[in-house]
Amino acid sequence: MEKPIEHYWRARLDDLKEALEENNFEVFIADSSSHAKDIVLKEILPKSGAKSISWGGSMTFIATGIYEALKDHPKFEVIDVFDKSMPDEKKLEQRRQALLMDLFITGTNAVTEAGQLVNLDMYGNRVAAITFGPKQVVICVGRNKIVPDLEEAMFRIKDYAAPANAMRLDKKTPCVKNSRCEECKSPDRICNTWTITEKSFPKGRVKVVLINEDLGL
Repeated sequence: MEKPIEHYWRARLDDLKEALEENNFEVFIADSSSHAKDIVLKEILPKSGAKSISWGGSMTFIATGIYEALKDHPKFEVIDVFDKSMPDEKKLEQRRQALLMDLFITGTNAVTEAGQLVNLDMYGNRVAAITFGPKQVVICVGRNKIVPDLEEAMFRIKDYAAPANAMRLDKKTPCVKNSRCEECKSPDRICNTWTITEKSFPKGRVKVVLINEDLGL
């Protein structure tokens, strides 16, 4: 067989797409991060009817280029929660207002082979939006986020994603020093709210873009 690695990942993504669709998610497969950008901007957005957009913390979302394309877009009301020039109080208020947007874009910490989205948040704004609030949600997912089951999803998040994100955000937590979760009580702890999204409700509200690249943490 030619290009076995390409065949392997395409087969895994096809299987995951089927599992997610059985759980009422609308699913797209992107060959690359640039393809994911095209899917969101040229396919999902025009059909959504959205007039207002915001997002939650996601390195995958940024890596696709969607953020740069939308943050100053004249066609939409945009709440840019990534604007570092805002004081902390305003940032928090912006996160609250983002929950009322027509469309919310973010990533996921893990996705199981059974089609479940698993996330762990610091503030909770990202998981809150996935759960309820915005009329539609777009989840951008790199293939490296795929895990066999819920146990492996939680292990991946606590063993790798959370410590790595704490390092990225310059948090003062034990895991920044030793790369291991110690179930800390640090004021800077980013592991505060778990969510497991078993199904999209209503059907199709949550749209998942599976990207055939390793992206994000």
